[in-house]
This record gives sequence, C-alpha cells and structure tokens, in this order.
Amino acid sequence: MAQFSLKNERAAGEEVATAVNPAPLGLCAFALTTFVLSAANANLFTGAGIVIGLALFYGGLAQLLAGMWEFRMGNTFGATAFTSFGAFWLSVAATLQLKLIPNETAFGFFLLGWTIFTGIMFIGTLRSNFALMGVFFFLFLTFLALTIGALGGGSTFTVIGGWLGIITALVAWYTALAGLLTTVKAPFGLPVGPRP
Repeated sequence: MAQFSLKNERAAGEEVATAVNPAPLGLCAFALTTFVLSAANANLFTGAGIVIGLALFYGGLAQLLAGMWEFRMGNTFGATAFTSFGAFWLSVAATLQLKLIPNETAFGFFLLGWTIFTGIMFIGTLRSNFALMGVFFFLFLTFLALTIGALGGGSTFTVIGGWLGIITALVAWYTALAGLLTTVKAPFGLPVGPRP
C-alpha cells in the first residue's frame, strides 16, 4: 500500500495536500477487528459476538471506505485488499448476527476461500516491503489454521489460528503506525524493510 502525496496549487503558489494515504486507516480497522476476534479464538475471553459491532463499522465500513479511496488513488493492490477484507468483516458480522452458519464444515469452506485469496494477496506483496509482507504472511497462516480447525482438525487449530491472528493484528498495527509517522512531524520513524 503505497504512500501518496498528491498536491494542488493554492493561492500565491502555496501547495496543499489534496489526498492522503488511506492505508493506515484500513490497516488499523483490520488490526483492531482481527485482534478482538482472534483473542476470542485464542480462548482469552468468551463472547465472540462482541466483534459484530467492530466487524460492521470499523473492520467493515471503515476498511471498505479505505479500499474505495485506494481505488481513487490508483492503488489496485490496496483497493483490492481493503475492499475485500472490509466485505469479509461485513459478511462475518452478518453471518454471526443472523446465525447463518449451518455447520462447521460449511464455515470451513468459507475460511478456505479466504485462505486462498489471502495467499494470492501475499504473492502480491512480494515486491512491497517486509512489514506488508508480514501482515499477509501471518494472515495466511491464521486463515489456514482456522480452516484446518473448522474442517475437522479440532479446536487446537482454532486456538492456534487465534494466536496467529493476534500476531497478524500486531504486525498490521505496526505497519499502520509506520505509515502514520510519515505524515506527521514525528521524532522517529519505524522501519518497514526495503523493497525486495
């Protein structure tokens, strides 16, 4: 998710930014929602339904908007990632709220589809930076573990998926903070690794 700084001329030749990088918003929305559901999957608390509000408005709507802004910026990867995962969280919220999971196997195939999609997106990060690669690598492992658990591998894989999701969220927050720090007069920056 590239950094953008489109400028527009102002009176007397002063330049002002007319567009900002939506990636930190999308990453934060993804990270917080992933963290809460993953903590439930890791058995750190009971009551995973608490994620429904987050999945609707932060992980869902805010991330969907970030995706639309990435389209506007011409960033196909960021647009595809944020729009897709925003829609993922909206579908998770609807599925939980409306109790649409007929059985664990059906949910396993839902997760398998997202595992495959995340693997494709991980391949798309290979010419990006290490931080973004880390987000999609750990997210792929998260979905893989959850898929195995839902398709008969047992609850241990769901717990492993929960812990991997927590790691994913932390890496996403780090990546978001690194992006945010480039937009303010921060006394330091965070390395995200060179482009491979």
